Amino acid sequence: MEKKESRNAKDMKNQNFENKKLRNLSNTKKRDKSLPWWVELLFVQIGLPDKFLIEILKANKNFKELIKNDKKLIFSLLFVLTVSAYFFPVVKHSKNNLECEKTAKSYIINTKNLTNINKKDLKMLSTNFCNGGSEIYEIKNIKK
Repeated sequence: MEKKESRNAKDMKNQNFENKKLRNLSNTKKRDKSLPWWVELLFVQIGLPDKFLIEILKANKNFKELIKNDKKLIFSLLFVLTVSAYFFPVVKHSKNNLECEKTAKSYIINTKNLTNINKKDLKMLSTNFCNGGSEIYEIKNIKK
């Protein structure tokens, strides 16, 4: 009885080993695909070290996992960046326009000696000046 069991155990081990061997052969057949063009160019033709390839492949794997796990976060971040990039020129133009009006107000008050001018009129003149108007020069001509 013991001999039969030992033979059966050996046969089972051999069968398991052969099955693993066949699985490994089938896995290696799947892995024997042609190399991507960038691997062929950088690591085969140019001869970059293999450690760079390992680092690139690890980073690629981590990046794919990150995208897979955090799709909602990534899309919301891209949305926020797109919206801010869209509105940035508008905000910059407004800021520059406000700075120009502030400078024009001080210029009008100092050079034209208009101390008793209404605030609305002063804002109108400074806006006109920043947009290329020439009302300030006409005021100068009228006051003289």
